[in-house]
Amino acid sequence: MSENPKRYTITAALPYTNGPIHIGHLAGVYVPADIYARYLRLQGKDVAFVCGSDEHGVAISMKAKKEGITPQQVIDKYDGIIRKSFEEFGIAFDNYSRTSAKIHHDTASEFFRKLYDDGKFIEETTEQLYDEKADQFLADRFVIGTCPKCGNEEAYGDQCEKCGTSLNATDLINPKSTITGTKPVLKSTKHWFLPLNEYDNFLREWILEGHKNDWKPNVYGQVKSWVDGGLEPRAVTRDLDWGIDVPVEGAEGKKLYVWFDAPIGYISSTKEWAAREGKDWEPYWKDQDTKLVHFIGKDNIVFHCIIFPVMLKAEGSYILPDNVPANEFLNLEGNKLSTSKNWAVWLHEYLEDFPGKQDALRYTLTANAPETKDNDFTWKDFQARNNNELAAIFGNFINRVVVLTHKYYNGIVPAPNELTEVDEQTLTELKAYPAVITSSIERYRFREALGEMMNVARLGNKYLADEEPWKMVKENPERVKTQMYVALQIASALAILAEPFLPFTSNKLKNILNIQSNAWDLDFSQWNLVKPEHEIGKSEILFAQIEDADIQKQLDKLEASKKANQIANAKAEPQKETATFDDFSKMDLRVGTILEAEKMPKANKLLVLKVDTGIDIRTIVSGIAEHFTPEEIIGKQVTVLVNLAPRALRGVESEGMILMTNNAEGKLVFVNPDADGVMNGATIN
Repeated sequence: MSENPKRYTITAALPYTNGPIHIGHLAGVYVPADIYARYLRLQGKDVAFVCGSDEHGVAISMKAKKEGITPQQVIDKYDGIIRKSFEEFGIAFDNYSRTSAKIHHDTASEFFRKLYDDGKFIEETTEQLYDEKADQFLADRFVIGTCPKCGNEEAYGDQCEKCGTSLNATDLINPKSTITGTKPVLKSTKHWFLPLNEYDNFLREWILEGHKNDWKPNVYGQVKSWVDGGLEPRAVTRDLDWGIDVPVEGAEGKKLYVWFDAPIGYISSTKEWAAREGKDWEPYWKDQDTKLVHFIGKDNIVFHCIIFPVMLKAEGSYILPDNVPANEFLNLEGNKLSTSKNWAVWLHEYLEDFPGKQDALRYTLTANAPETKDNDFTWKDFQARNNNELAAIFGNFINRVVVLTHKYYNGIVPAPNELTEVDEQTLTELKAYPAVITSSIERYRFREALGEMMNVARLGNKYLADEEPWKMVKENPERVKTQMYVALQIASALAILAEPFLPFTSNKLKNILNIQSNAWDLDFSQWNLVKPEHEIGKSEILFAQIEDADIQKQLDKLEASKKANQIANAKAEPQKETATFDDFSKMDLRVGTILEAEKMPKANKLLVLKVDTGIDIRTIVSGIAEHFTPEEIIGKQVTVLVNLAPRALRGVESEGMILMTNNAEGKLVFVNPDADGVMNGATIN
């Protein structure tokens, strides 16, 4: 590819349509991809930014079985949610397609057939896991078992999500069908494989030598580990009833494997876009003057850096990706994001809860992007970044400039007088920022680029704070004209420079300043982005404060998810050793009422109770002080083991035991009758 490509093809990982989009997807893939595409468009580049719903994964079939609906109903439901969320959030795809579309089925089938006809596949009959009860072969995610690498007992048949190891279902120890819960058997089946091992030299030359210095270390390191570990043939077909039919004879009942089918979705999405726009799709995938960039999460590195490039190489007419700037994972409030546990911030719900605050989330996810390591999203940090950075720095500067321009000049940009050294220095610094931000974006350092954009706002705030036009206006009003002119140049620069990162804010600011420019190559030579006599609009709030109550609502939602998961995943303790009837009949369990309760001195865990057992009033020492206050348990009916041998605790003789247990949330609770009309001393049989 040339140093100055004629066009750019940008792909964002196809989201599975088995659920909505969450902030992990946004931070890892879609926000950085959108920043890059918007930046290129501002430069007037020819860009095709494509994506689409991945609708043939095993996860789709699993979701359909779980919800008791068809796979088609699943993909239609979530494609609609995802598509609407992306649009409202401002992810500016040139085309968002879906792999259930006819154009994709045709493209994927043609791609397979080309490789098949060219003899690029090998055909093998292998032993695969088969669920006899369900009467079907088990594709990757229909199997769980123990990972042979790390011992995780809930590894899937394609990958262990705990250690990240890529697996085959037959690698699992003690495999179990997720459909019926039974142990699968091995059964012979025929499939076609892509012999990755035959492309070892190609991958070493193309990646390990060609991209050693320009690909991110996490991407390069994972690819090198895979290649050095020895590549093996990988199946491109599977036994499943949902997906694209394998387009050759003797493949009845077999579908294209989703990892083969899905990345071809980038090509079919480009075809769909080109047909709609009256363009030729081929240069975007086959011209050496095109720069191809894949935006993905780290769990997709192998597919986009080894398998898909091998597919493109085997086909023979396609270009290879110039870069694959994969991000690490984003955690939520200190815990791993989990769709199954509902431990996530769902985009469609965020848009409902925080209307008009798309840029606040874009900003937070970019400022805290997991570019080199896993990072953590917290609601308190989100609030602080909106209130203390966006509002206090960016919004505050714009508001002061616009308000003062209206106050002093009725919204008309003043003509500057002679520039001082401070003015010259400030404008010189301003002129440097487009190149600085460009350098960061070109190296896929979006967090760094965002920081430099915010430094422009800081430059403006410092200039106003140092120059104090609100004081100078009384002493030297002619000087204030120059000060406000300079400040307005900074404001108008922000309107352009913020567009890739904060598109909604940029658009709002352009309206306030009454400017239309969309050019990244700003002409600072005359310092007249907004010229004298230009009229600007009224000030409006760019970033409203986010209140504590809004954040608490989100934290409460997460806490509710945590409790629901604890209840759903609670497991009973294993049965103790067998007790005889005589053992049990010796236990004398009575209903009692707590009459008095007090903390035991110098003991954090112990309460000293006086309990009316119906046969006497006795002292019982109970280790519940960390869970209950003395006041809240007085008068409470409880279950008491009254014939337990007395025992001295901290010098107090305890004459029994109160029965307690933990509920599903892990909270200590009394095992008690809590029923009207039950007298103290009543026996429990």
